[in-house]
Amino acid sequence: MKRMSMLWLAALAAAPLAAQQPMPPMGHMMGDPMAMQEMMGPMMQVMLYTPQHLLARKDALGLTPDQIGRLTTLRTATQAAQDAAMNEAKTHMQELEQAANAAAPDTSALKTHFQAAHAAMGKAHWLALASAVQGRAVLNDAQRTKLRAWADSMQTWMQQHRQMMKPGESH
Repeated sequence: MKRMSMLWLAALAAAPLAAQQPMPPMGHMMGDPMAMQEMMGPMMQVMLYTPQHLLARKDALGLTPDQIGRLTTLRTATQAAQDAAMNEAKTHMQELEQAANAAAPDTSALKTHFQAAHAAMGKAHWLALASAVQGRAVLNDAQRTKLRAWADSMQTWMQQHRQMMKPGESH
């Protein structure tokens, strides 16, 4: 699950910028990491509130013992289901790889494993989104404002970084 948390953290860093950009054509999205971030931006905005992210910032947010308890319970309840979904996705991706490497690959088997892996990953993401919405509800207005300010400053940093990396482009 640590890998998934790291992926979410990386995605969170890029999400605010992505929410400001127009949607590119689908063919362009597959080869452009920034395009994927643009598409995922709205989801990443919600992911700021996952219980694990809120608990990691419990002191800075000034979480009360009651809030910590509620968020810990929510995190625990979600974790097992997310782990199971990610393990299912991993299993199907391994089966997809085996099918793809067969002497005579069966595209129908590839499709079946791809769709099953995609569905399992979707379930894991849904569980994370649902827990984030519930986590957000645990916070008070001042805590949500503080988290939003952090996200906004991250967005500004990401935008400046992107402009430095691609000075010829202007958005």
